[in-house]
Amino acid sequence: MASAKWGKIIPVAFVMYMLAYMDRINIGVLMPYIQKDLDISASAAGDIAGIFFVGYLILQIPGGILATKWSAKKFIFILMILWGLAAMATGFVQTEGQLKLVRFLLGVAEGGVWPAVLVLLANWFTLKERARANAFWMACLPVSAVLMAPLSGVLLKHFDWQTVLILEGAPPLIWAFVWYALVKDKPAEAKWMSDQERKELMAELENEQKGAVKSAGYGAAFKNTTVWGLVVMYFFWMTGFYGYTLWVPSVVGTFTKDSAIMGWLTAVPFTCALIGMVLNSYWSDRRMNRVQHVVIPLLIGAGAMVAGQFVESPVLQMILLSITAIGVYAPYGPLWAIPTAIIPAGIVGAALGLQNAIGNLGGYNGPKFVGLFKDLTGSFHAGFYFLAASLVLAAIITLILGRSIQTSQKVSPGSSKMNKIS
Repeated sequence: MASAKWGKIIPVAFVMYMLAYMDRINIGVLMPYIQKDLDISASAAGDIAGIFFVGYLILQIPGGILATKWSAKKFIFILMILWGLAAMATGFVQTEGQLKLVRFLLGVAEGGVWPAVLVLLANWFTLKERARANAFWMACLPVSAVLMAPLSGVLLKHFDWQTVLILEGAPPLIWAFVWYALVKDKPAEAKWMSDQERKELMAELENEQKGAVKSAGYGAAFKNTTVWGLVVMYFFWMTGFYGYTLWVPSVVGTFTKDSAIMGWLTAVPFTCALIGMVLNSYWSDRRMNRVQHVVIPLLIGAGAMVAGQFVESPVLQMILLSITAIGVYAPYGPLWAIPTAIIPAGIVGAALGLQNAIGNLGGYNGPKFVGLFKDLTGSFHAGFYFLAASLVLAAIITLILGRSIQTSQKVSPGSSKMNKIS
């Protein structure tokens, strides 16, 4: 039963966020059709894709705090209902302005989910398990793209883009009730665990927090230089990440005009990303090393992104797109194991919310500038150079941050190598 939590918590959270991510990025596959019907430019398309992250900012910090002080389970249930309705509403828009507004509201509705789930996982998984727990849950990101791209492509064969958005927005309304029925906030509420297993897990989690940075309250999350270092790093990473993710279907669309084939081809890089995420996080937990397992993939992704601008063969471009996907997705597990390892449980929700809130504004920055450069130059080259530079900056900041933590972190006498993050 010690491993039962992996089967009880992760799969339900996986499906929940898979649906959220699908409703977030399906706009990428549908964008060529939206641009044609609504007569919008590439720059405006970047705005539509990215404005989600302006709304996403609003509930990040409140979401982390509510998950810590109230209930991650109940808060996420409410948000699932709201984002499902917002996603379906996207299919009823008639103008560019209406689409931007609904995408903004979708961002607001999804905004509190990420920090709330990270708090939930920190309540259930120890430091030596956390990168894998994060990665298995966050594997829903590439899986969403793998499923969404061909699904949207096939649906477009039979329906218009508005109907596709409505159909893909409905599942969260159903899964919300599955989530509420199956998920528990903490081990203390899990009836499927024996008393001994519950006590041992809770004791280990409490003991790990003794070695974390001490804090007087939520204000410490805003004063902590490590937290702000993570915020800036995450901003540059998300600039490259979402700039890549939301424009890949358009790049692949230059290979073929068939929506179904485009969908299947778009799924290839994200399948590679899924494999890279799991392997990198598993290796990170085995080595108890976080920084290297963030930096190296980012640099590989940046290199492949630049190399892709010098090849014309669709086959070579697909290979480099796949390597880039591995590079931008693989850091997820190791990176999100860092803040929950060094920040006390009482304020970690606020810290995670701050990091994800401001950092995810890069999700607006990336698509916007790729679209802007596309309008200015007529190609994706300049935009992808911009994204690669953002990934390199994220890697450099992570290296600096890792050295700073190693220098400043005081390891308690009772701690072990589990506290090592770099």
